[in-house]
Formats: sequence, structure tokens, C-alpha cells
Amino acid sequence: MTNRNLIKDNIDNLTALWRTVATPLLSYHKYDPFEFCQIKNSGWPNRLWFREDIKEENLPQILEIMEKNPGLIIPYWDIFGSNSNEIFENNGFKIRIQLMAMALKLDQKFKLPNNLNFKRVLNEEDAKTWSDIYPLSFSYVISKETLVHNYENVKFYLVHFEERPIGTLTLFQTGNVMGIHGVGVIPDMRKKGFAEEIMKFAINEAIDAGCEYAQLQASALGKGIYTRLGFEDLFLITNYQLT
Repeated sequence: MTNRNLIKDNIDNLTALWRTVATPLLSYHKYDPFEFCQIKNSGWPNRLWFREDIKEENLPQILEIMEKNPGLIIPYWDIFGSNSNEIFENNGFKIRIQLMAMALKLDQKFKLPNNLNFKRVLNEEDAKTWSDIYPLSFSYVISKETLVHNYENVKFYLVHFEERPIGTLTLFQTGNVMGIHGVGVIPDMRKKGFAEEIMKFAINEAIDAGCEYAQLQASALGKGIYTRLGFEDLFLITNYQLT
């Protein structure tokens, strides 16, 4: 499979996840040439994204939407070979975080050390626990309601170590691609190899589901683990927010 297809698959999986979780909460909106979603009382997905390269003429409409929906984040895919990101940088946007889109061709399963217990979230109590510990790993909240409305569509996992919830994982399949999202370990349980075990579990699940590739978007914190597991860089995502 060409890099071009892997890039498209990465964006398609990510944006389909946003669209999927926001739709049952009536929080997904489609415009031309962009889409956006913002879930009440949740810091995610809350994104406005493009299906093609952004142009200066799109800016007034974007600004109007962002005024009515404060806190929206715009992911800029660095795939167009243009400097169109300057449109944001010259108009009061600041970089919130940069992520590396990465892909792994799936071939063999990992042997798990089995230190951790993985429980798929399928009830309100687990959804609340998941929602409570998620912001300990990430700087934003995913509301309990987001999980409750999406048990069927998205696989949310609570990760336990010795009965204690210590981490999160989200799996979302599109075609033969498994998107691995929301891999988090609470701060006092880091540096014990748990994030790597979560990733190996996720990769094994992707293989069991018949997927050909695993795709993710890596922060600087997790990138070393993903590279070690064989993931390769595809493109940079720069997330912009209006100051």
C-alpha cells in the first residue's frame, strides 16, 4: 500500500471517529469544505477539520463558527505541500499541540506480559471511571455521556493493574484499519512498561479483527514506544486554537 493511501486512511479513521462519537449527541455539523463537532461538557473531539487544503477565503466562515463555538481546535494536516498553515499563524491562531500520524503494517501478534486487565466499557459506572481517569493522562476531559452513547460504535477500554484503574484505550475500526486512540496511563503508574503493554494488546486486537494496518497520532510523550513497536511516521498534524 502506498504512503498516499496510508495518509488518507489515517485521516479517514480519525475524522470518522470524531463524526461517529458526535453524531448521537447531535454535535456533528457538515459544511463545505469542512466539518466540525463540539460536544457539551467535553473537551473532545471539539474539532473543525478540512477535506481539502485550506484557502484564505475559508477564513471568515471558520472564524464565525469558532466565535459561536469557543474552544474548537483545527487540526492542520501537513500533506498539501503548501504553506496554507500560515493562514492560521497570521490570523491569531496559536499551536496547541503537534502530533505525528503513524502507521504499522500488522503481521504478528505480541506476547503479552499479562500484568494488566483490559475491560471494555459497556455500562455507566465504567464509563464514569474511564471519564474520571482520562484527564489524569491528557489535558482535557472526555465526558461520560460521550462513552455512554457510543458503546456499540467505539471500543473504549478501562485498563486495570491489581484491581486499580490505571489507564485508558480507545479502538476504532474503519475498513481494514484499526485506529488506536486515547492510550493513557495515570502519572504515578508511568515508567513501568504499561503503555507498551496497552499498545501490544491494541495491536493484537487489531489483528484479531482482521485489520491490515494500525494507525495512530502520536504525541512526543508516546512516540518512542510506537517507533519501537514498528510504527512509521506519515505526516505531522498541527492543532491550532484561536487565542
